[in-house]
Amino acid sequence: FVKGVIHIFGDEYMRKPNVNDVQRLLDIGESRGFPGMLGSLDCMHWRWDKCPMEWKGQFTSRYKGAPTLILEAVSSQDLWIWHAFFGVAGSNNDINVLNQSTLFLEQLKGQAPRVNYNVNEKEYQLGYYLVDGIYPEWAAFVKSIPMTQTEKQRLFAKHQEGARMDVERAFGVLRARWSILRRPTRLYDRGDLHHIMLACIILHNMIVEDEKEEAGNMLDLNEEAGSSMFSHQYLLM
Repeated sequence: FVKGVIHIFGDEYMRKPNVNDVQRLLDIGESRGFPGMLGSLDCMHWRWDKCPMEWKGQFTSRYKGAPTLILEAVSSQDLWIWHAFFGVAGSNNDINVLNQSTLFLEQLKGQAPRVNYNVNEKEYQLGYYLVDGIYPEWAAFVKSIPMTQTEKQRLFAKHQEGARMDVERAFGVLRARWSILRRPTRLYDRGDLHHIMLACIILHNMIVEDEKEEAGNMLDLNEEAGSSMFSHQYLLM
């Protein structure tokens, strides 16, 4: 079943952002005070109860205390997951996962979509992601300000940390929708686990798109109802 979901719907619902997607993400970011933002990036762990005994040390982190597999993801404000890299051993930290992921391959090859935006009258051509403090000091990452001292720094940290929670919310909704991700997995094969994770993300994105269309239709109906009510009231006056 999950292989069928990936085969039929993967190209559409696990696609990399195209030109139109990138422009929409940039518009959303700018409306939130972050021109050039493409989403927020973070990792989550999925506990692996049936991890083979000889692998347990490699897949167990000192923080989780049990074998896990890591999902690295980028999410936008609407909780659509634009990037997913899954299967790295749980003993790795976010930087180790980033070094193995495919997130920046297109940028390294010079094939990334062109991005143009201005901040303080200076033009930039590289989009960025909101991340937490563990990530490296790259131009592609915007982190919060630790130990803020001025009101301006506190304001920036508040907005950055609030917008960065998009990916955490996406993880929470993903687990809430699919109980198999909420519980420790009892499967042995890493390939099966990879397919399950991708299928859950694809179905999650399908729901996000469907709910967005329903919200848009509801808004249109409300606007039509409001317009009709206004016209009726105008006629009675």
